[in-house]
This record gives sequence, C-alpha cells and structure tokens, in this order.
Amino acid sequence: MAGFTYATLTTAIRDYSEVDANVFTSTIVDQFIMNSEYRIAYDVPMDSDRKQAQAQFATDTNSINVPAECLFVRGVQVFNSTTASTGQGVWLERRDQTFIQEYVGELTGNSGGQTGQDVTGLPKYYSMFGGATGVSSSTSGGMYLAPTPDANYQYIIHYNKLPQALSGSNTTTYVSQYFPNGLLYACLAEAFTFLKGPTDMLTLYEQKYKTELQKFAAMQIGRRR
Repeated sequence: MAGFTYATLTTAIRDYSEVDANVFTSTIVDQFIMNSEYRIAYDVPMDSDRKQAQAQFATDTNSINVPAECLFVRGVQVFNSTTASTGQGVWLERRDQTFIQEYVGELTGNSGGQTGQDVTGLPKYYSMFGGATGVSSSTSGGMYLAPTPDANYQYIIHYNKLPQALSGSNTTTYVSQYFPNGLLYACLAEAFTFLKGPTDMLTLYEQKYKTELQKFAAMQIGRRR
C-alpha cells in the first residue's frame, strides 16, 4: 500500500466505512486521525520522533525543564565542562523523587529535623516531575538533579517528542508514509467505535492494526537498532 496524504487518508476512512462527509465531517475525521497517531506513538517508539535538546545547567539550581512536546526521556547526558565539545560526557541515572530527597538528605545531614547545606557537584541522578498544561506549553514537565550543579555544565536531553500531526496544512508525516496500513486500520477502529458497530468490523480492524503494528515494531525497535 502506498503512503497516504491527509486528503487520501480522509477519503479512505469515508470509503471503507461507507459514511460520507455529512456524518464524518472534517472535524470528526481529524479526531480519528489524532487519536490514531497518539495510539501508535504510545504503542511503539519511533526513530522519527527521537530528538535532542542541548543547554546548560544553572549553577546552584537543582531542576531543569524538559523540552516542549516531550513524550518521554530516553536519557540525559552531562559534560564535565561548560562546553560539550571539550568535556567528558556521562549519563545520569534515573531515580524516583524520593531517592533524590534521601540522597541529598543523607549527604547533608538533613534528616531528623537537622538542617544541612545543599550538595553540589557534577550531577549523577535525575528524577521526573510535573507535566505540561498542553502541547503548546513551553515545557513538558521538569527534572530534579542531584547533586545540584556547581557550574554551568552542558547537558543533552535525548527524548521522543509527540507525533507530528497529519492535517490539511501538514499533508504527510512519517507514519502516513511508512506505516500507512497501520494508520488506516487504527483510524477505521476509531470510526467503527464512533458508529457503535457493527462489532465484527471493529474487531476486524483492531486485529488488522495489531498485525501491522507487530511488523512495524519489529522494524523500529529491532532492525533499526
């Protein structure tokens, strides 16, 4: 099957379901597509969505923002220099927030009601917290760091971003071109859920989607790695 454009996918959804634009308006079809894009992104992490963001820590500040539209963080690389090209890169270990609090507390004596000084140095650990208020937000939550940076070290966040949306102004995406079968079947599952039947057609397209997903995942997290 050749890749879809926004227009050809919209037509296919209406043709396969035998429902015209009076019922499946552009608004409704766009919702089918968006739901399907998010479903695919959650089901299999794609190389096309892998991104990097490079910046500097602020001295004596124990948190940073995650890049906007970040779906999940793959890793955080820190350089023991204010210039990434000259420093030695190390990978931070991900921990829960409680670990970060215990780590700092134990090293500073900040336990049992005692007050200690913050631990500073080259960060070794990070934990996630918070979340974005929407896809247009400037961040997607944040990270706590331990120890607190004692210099403006360079860092790189490796992450997967939210899927690029297919629309009238963005007529093709990686998924529409390289996973068209799966995208169509996911959209048709959305369509027959909306129509509340027939059940056998919903079951058919759910199964077809899962079959195509297995092949796509084998390529994305298998052969491409």
